[in-house]
Amino acid sequence: MSDREIVREIVDNGHRNRFADLVHKYSGLVYSKALTICHREETASEITQQTFVKAYEQLSVWRGQEMGAWLSIIATHTALHLLEKEKRRMGRPAEEMHNLADEEFDEEREEQIQMMEQAIGRLPEQDQELIKRHYYQQEKTADIALNMGLSQQNVLVRLHRIREKLKQALRFDASRT
Repeated sequence: MSDREIVREIVDNGHRNRFADLVHKYSGLVYSKALTICHREETASEITQQTFVKAYEQLSVWRGQEMGAWLSIIATHTALHLLEKEKRRMGRPAEEMHNLADEEFDEEREEQIQMMEQAIGRLPEQDQELIKRHYYQQEKTADIALNMGLSQQNVLVRLHRIREKLKQALRFDASRT
């Protein structure tokens, strides 16, 4: 089901539980964006949660653009707002924070992140789970192995193979543009 169809289900038909599909699909992207800006896992988790709350509240005005990009923008604004509040509490000027944020934003990098998220979305479900646990949730390979019923060596081999698949997919996607 496409993002537009999911949003229609939520907005038009009141199927609020469908929002979990969007959260599942984009939580890694949003968390990664938040972590890139704030550099603290706990804060990134809070920003991720706030982002999805804001997105849910604004679904009726969503214009159908790329969902990942829209959520990324919300996450960026949420993170910057939170950091600005922290800076004010610490007595630093807000302009300093905005200058830092402007330097960190790179449209080309954002496009690469989007392409990576799309490539990850095309992987088999178990491969997506490995990527999510290892890179987004920062789980150690031993813990992943235990939780997924695999050997640690198998997890390492599979992560290597997944990375190779993603490299190939990104090269292919880049050659098409």
